[in-house]
Amino acid sequence: MMRLNRSVHYLFLTILISWFQCTLTSDKEALLSLKSSIDPSNTLQWNGPDYCKWEGVKQCLNGRVSKLVLENLNLSGTLHSKHLNQLDQIRVLSLKQNTLSGQIPHLSTLLNLKSLYLSYNNFSGEFPTSLTALHRLKTIVFSGNRLTGVIPDSVINVKRLYVLYLDGNRFIGRVPPLNQTGLRYLNLSNNKFSGEIPATTVLLRFNTTSFSGNVELCGNAFNIPCNSRFSPKSPATVVADRKDRRHRNIRNIVIIVGGVTGFLLLCVLVLLVIIRFRKSQQKSKEFKVKGEQMAAVAGGRCGGGSGSRGSSDSKKDSDDGGVVGKLVFFDSGETMETGYGLEDLLKAAAETLGRGTVGSTYKAVMESGFIVTVKRLKDARYPSVEEFRRHVEVIGRLRHPNVVSMRAYFQAKEERLLVYDYFPNGSLFSLIHGSKPSGSGKPLHWTSCLKIAEDLATGLVYIHQNPGLTHGNLKSSNVLLGSDFESCLTDYCLMPFTNPDFPEEPSASSLFYRAPECRDLRKPATQQADVYSFGVLLLELLTGKTPFQDLVLEHGSDIPKWVKAVREEETESGDEPTSSGNEASEEKLAALLNIVMLCVSLVPENRPVMKEVLRMIKESRAEAAHVSSNSSDHSPGRWSDTVQSLPRDEHLSI
Repeated sequence: MMRLNRSVHYLFLTILISWFQCTLTSDKEALLSLKSSIDPSNTLQWNGPDYCKWEGVKQCLNGRVSKLVLENLNLSGTLHSKHLNQLDQIRVLSLKQNTLSGQIPHLSTLLNLKSLYLSYNNFSGEFPTSLTALHRLKTIVFSGNRLTGVIPDSVINVKRLYVLYLDGNRFIGRVPPLNQTGLRYLNLSNNKFSGEIPATTVLLRFNTTSFSGNVELCGNAFNIPCNSRFSPKSPATVVADRKDRRHRNIRNIVIIVGGVTGFLLLCVLVLLVIIRFRKSQQKSKEFKVKGEQMAAVAGGRCGGGSGSRGSSDSKKDSDDGGVVGKLVFFDSGETMETGYGLEDLLKAAAETLGRGTVGSTYKAVMESGFIVTVKRLKDARYPSVEEFRRHVEVIGRLRHPNVVSMRAYFQAKEERLLVYDYFPNGSLFSLIHGSKPSGSGKPLHWTSCLKIAEDLATGLVYIHQNPGLTHGNLKSSNVLLGSDFESCLTDYCLMPFTNPDFPEEPSASSLFYRAPECRDLRKPATQQADVYSFGVLLLELLTGKTPFQDLVLEHGSDIPKWVKAVREEETESGDEPTSSGNEASEEKLAALLNIVMLCVSLVPENRPVMKEVLRMIKESRAEAAHVSSNSSDHSPGRWSDTVQSLPRDEHLSI
């Protein structure tokens, strides 16, 4: 009898092991099958026996894939239910920001699925009704696709629904009577919904921004007035109305178009000629008009810049230390690499990017196509030639991933130019505020704030480790975004080039970045003042508010309370959430606010040094990494989403 029991146990154990191995093999095969359908360019390097360590497999439970995040990887092709449905233990699935197409497959077997992110792809077809049977589902994000058809009323069966983002598609019909009490984030904007919005208790939480861009949608309770043109009509009535309108309009259009077209074409032609003429005049005035003067000072010859300092011109100007009239490069191989010299710079097409306290900034496009940024200093007579040369030699040698590199400089009796690398991705100001002249933008998610803060703190620590150097003019428009959207400091260490006897009053948008003790430009900038400016910039990231007034003095010790109120108001407005609302996010926000309060102390001696600020930021980011290992779990408003709408090559306010 004992032998029989032992045999039964062995048999059961053998069956269990075989089933477990089969299950593991099934997940691996499912992943490889999925890769074959969505990764024709072989972006995913999936190999090795432990698929739980493959790229994008963020979590496994009991050897089964539970979190798969494949974002912004240029994946293409289509999804097949036979591949995904084998991953029946998955909780989080994110394939956003790729180029996947076709219909969203039936996912009826993914009974454990909690979060589904398929935004910013090319999916078409209708809303997958299979999702309404997934009772654990909390997050559905389909923004920015080509989905059509109606949203089934059965979506109200998803009782745990927390986030529903369907904006930027082509959905039609009525808005479903959503009544899930847990629904906190809703965006149905920019579709083709029609009729009256159901005034359910849950939908009344949201305002017009959640429904904007649907011209046939109305709701008196949502401040979108309903009138007869929103009344539902039968298909036959709609067709008849369209035909009637078409006949009436064609007659009017034929009459109007003939006369207007000729007039408009003439106006456009005249306008284009005027604009082109004015642009040509402006470029000549602002950048090229000094060419002859600079060439004359340089001895009548513009150097080709074939080497290190002094090789741009053969004439020696002993009165000015041998550097007046030359385009001086800091790297010996710079001209060989870029192939431009002073003459090329003077001939370059110039576009104004911004004007500031120190001078004007231009985008200069060489005839060869090479682009640089040129800062033309406002007062070419101050400081003295030797003082200018000594200071620019110091800052021109700064090289750091978070500091925009100065490549060359030029000085003549009435002209001083600084040449920098060109950054086409624009400024941090544009990332936060877009094109809004008011400077009232949208708060960034705390993960984005931490990333930007670490980039800037790292750059400032590098500058401060050089004795006597300060940024002196830190603000969001003086932070540029690199090729990987890293934050890089520009316009640094230039305050010594302003005339202390005739300082220009800074604008309101610049004044309140400065520490109170340094708002008089006749007083030298300090590293402690840079720390204060850094704190104000963090406030701008957290609130989306440009400091047109003194945010520190206005809100004082209530700054944390004010920041939280601003962020909560933004969330309640129906915009994309800037915080996930959970305990971990509150902790990170509290950590950032603690850093802000230390930096904006009105007593300079009480502010930490930038090295200490950087340490605190790194600790906060390290803790955040333990909380969430991907950018999808209950937080659609992340860094990768933020930069999607960033305009490239825009004007900078430097």
